Amino acid sequence: MDSIMKKVRNLDAYPKINEDFYKRTLSGGLITIASSIVMVLLFLSELRLYLHAATQSKLVVDTSRGETLRINVRHFDVTFPAFPCFILSLDAMDISGEQHLDIKHDVIKKRLDSRGNVIEITKQDGIGASKIDKPLQKHGGSHNNSNETYCGSCYGAKATSNNVNDENCCNTCEQVREAYRKKGWALSNPDMIDQCKREGFLQKIKDEEGEGCNVYGFLEVNKVAGNFHFAPGKSFQQSNIHVHDLLSFQKDSFNISHKINRLSFGEYFPGVVNPLDGVEWTHEFITPSPNGMYQYFIKVVPTVYTHVSGQVIQSNQFSVTEHIRTSEYGNIQFLPGVFFFYDLSPIKVTFAEEYISFLHFLTNVCAIVGGVFTVSGILDSFIYHGHKVIKKMEIGKFS
Repeated sequence: MDSIMKKVRNLDAYPKINEDFYKRTLSGGLITIASSIVMVLLFLSELRLYLHAATQSKLVVDTSRGETLRINVRHFDVTFPAFPCFILSLDAMDISGEQHLDIKHDVIKKRLDSRGNVIEITKQDGIGASKIDKPLQKHGGSHNNSNETYCGSCYGAKATSNNVNDENCCNTCEQVREAYRKKGWALSNPDMIDQCKREGFLQKIKDEEGEGCNVYGFLEVNKVAGNFHFAPGKSFQQSNIHVHDLLSFQKDSFNISHKINRLSFGEYFPGVVNPLDGVEWTHEFITPSPNGMYQYFIKVVPTVYTHVSGQVIQSNQFSVTEHIRTSEYGNIQFLPGVFFFYDLSPIKVTFAEEYISFLHFLTNVCAIVGGVFTVSGILDSFIYHGHKVIKKMEIGKFS
């Protein structure tokens, strides 16, 4: 047993020196204090990293298929300080050929006065006036028949039918304009339409002059390149060309100054930055003319964020470049409006929150203690032996 203990004792890598041979110095005490403070600070820094999750990122090829791109409700918020809600429309289209014209669902409009105060908040029901109670024209039957049905004319924009139904009747100005849109026609003179004249279509445009509009909501679009835009008038297809009916407003200029309060292409996740939030364009800063086509070219990068709890957030980041086209002398050479052209990146960014393992933390703590102790020992030895050499040189014994 004694031989075994002796062999174990011979394996001691830390041989002890008799305390009678210790020599303590002032420099050694100062170095010990300094190294202890450094070790404590480094330990606290490592402990903070251990207690908080670290975010790891990497790039992978986006292999997802058949997904839709969501323009989030919380971040789709644009204000037009001098553009009435009455004439503002929202369209979306993509390179696959799918189009959503005059979008009405999940879009909220706020009428604003010249000072930016809210006049009215309404869910978008389309551009135009509300339905009128009294029918305009009689369809079939006699005046004395209590069961006679009235049907407003669509002025040739809808096919006739022997059966009276809403699909072939235009009892409001909005229904006439919608029928014209489906035919690809422009409504050149609303005063020639009984429904529009009766509802005071042009008068309502004049009544809202000087007002602004705040539009917010969300869109669900295909995950392919495309665009969505805010522009005046009702949009329609004419010879496979996307056009807007501006003639019905009898105006030759539109003030498209705007402020993008918020815009994102997905759910919020920690650290996301949306570069268009708070961007504002007013024509006074760029051109004397209020007409213009404001174009934002957006590169959308799919992003997956995995929370430390395991929650996965499918979202997107984006970068943007801007371009402005303005008309000269008030002549509109293009459709005035605010256009957002987006394209998808084939690369996906993934973020994952992870805690550092305890073994990794323990390894770093040992490295801190051992490293600081070793460096301080080298520094102390250098100072001690250097001091001895200087003393020998002073008394002439150094050789």
